[in-house]
Amino acid sequence: MKNRHSFSNLRWVSVVFMLAAVGLTTIELVRFSRLQSNFPSAMVIAGVPVGGLNRQEAAERLLEVYSLPVELQYNENIIHLDPNLVGFEINLESMLAAADLQRTQGPFWGDFWDFLWGRQPGASSVPLDFDKSDSRLEAYLQTEIIARYDQPAIPAQPIPGTVNFNPGSPGTSLDMQAAIRLINNAMRSPTNRTVELPTQRTNPGRPSFENLRVLIQQTIDLSNFDGLTGMYLLDLQTAQEFHFLYQDGEELDPMPDLSFTASSTIKIPIMVSIFRRIDEEPPAEIMLWMEEMITKSGNDPADWLMQSVIDPTLGPLAVTEDMQALGFDSTFLAGHFYDLAPLLIRFETPGNSRSDQINEADPYSQTTPTEIGMLLSDIYQCAETGGSTLLAVFPDEITQDECRQMIDILSRNFIGVLIEAGLPEGTRVAHKHGWVTDIYGVIHDISDVAIIFTPGGNYILTIFLYHPVQAVWDQASTLVAEISRAVYNYYNLPTP
Repeated sequence: MKNRHSFSNLRWVSVVFMLAAVGLTTIELVRFSRLQSNFPSAMVIAGVPVGGLNRQEAAERLLEVYSLPVELQYNENIIHLDPNLVGFEINLESMLAAADLQRTQGPFWGDFWDFLWGRQPGASSVPLDFDKSDSRLEAYLQTEIIARYDQPAIPAQPIPGTVNFNPGSPGTSLDMQAAIRLINNAMRSPTNRTVELPTQRTNPGRPSFENLRVLIQQTIDLSNFDGLTGMYLLDLQTAQEFHFLYQDGEELDPMPDLSFTASSTIKIPIMVSIFRRIDEEPPAEIMLWMEEMITKSGNDPADWLMQSVIDPTLGPLAVTEDMQALGFDSTFLAGHFYDLAPLLIRFETPGNSRSDQINEADPYSQTTPTEIGMLLSDIYQCAETGGSTLLAVFPDEITQDECRQMIDILSRNFIGVLIEAGLPEGTRVAHKHGWVTDIYGVIHDISDVAIIFTPGGNYILTIFLYHPVQAVWDQASTLVAEISRAVYNYYNLPTP
């Protein structure tokens, strides 16, 4: 009887322990199941810790973090940017679904066993999933930042009473692409949501061509030159140009362009016609006379070249035909240079048929500021690019190398006055000058036409002066130099 009683007690003790174990297991299983409904302690979604949070709580935390405005610092200004305003949105459901998958992908009982033994699950994370719109962000920066906070550079301006310019002042502008990159990084970050917007320095630009035009006309007024000034300027980088006729403080109608006595500037058309008719390796004698014609303004060399290379009698008319083929209807040479040379033909052109003709252009040779300037432009483009009207009109007759030779010859014309006098020493200027005196030795016409090469840009400048009584040399030549200096200063502004 005693042994049976002892066995019964042991059985009951065993039952009690078993029931206790089942109870404890059940309690722990309930606790584990509850924990399983939340994210693991080491779970991170889009850089935000969500361990111990349920799905709703994790969603709220993610929205709270990624809805915070991004602080933009621009110079001394603070701007708060709402990410939703520029199309930045987190894909909340997809990230939570990915986190749920990581949370439930392990074996249940294996995870429960680790829970019983206090083993923490390993760290797990879900990367940020989002949509963005760079176009909306760029539009925001354009309207809300650039338009309000950029500091534009102040362009250089002419200094009244001089041909100089003040340097203007630099500005600052937003570096758009760098800003978009930095702001996108900040909107993707849960903690670093401040951006110092990058800026770039903007240098002051040139004044407008109209400012330069006004400055030149004021310079003419200050010079007290009361004759007629014709001028043409062409920017060889942008093809911007302007042309005016100016007398006694007033502009005259520039259309059609008024003809002036070409004087020795007509030797540029002669040079073009000669190169058209010679081989790329011409005889040394021809090149010698060519240089004498341009650099020493020799009339005899000009006549010799036309008679020897073009036509013994009608060389001037052939030069005129070449210019007409290029579209220059008011540029002509109607006779040779030697004394008492006959006028071969009397040309009527748009430039010398104006009803308000106020200058007495020489019937032997005429051009206009625009046409001779455009001829220089054709030579320049031919030399620089190998393509221009010259090559189109005279294919296989004028080459790029010949155009370069023309500019080289014009660049060896050193006189130290007129356009050259307005340029810094060492500036390359390919030009041809000219002036005409009457039988009494009085100068009425002065001209200089040039391709000017400068650090700030290359340009064509042609200047023609006419005075019916007398163009006083000192006054007129100084005026040409001052106009030249004004244009050079425009292209080569002082540093701010």
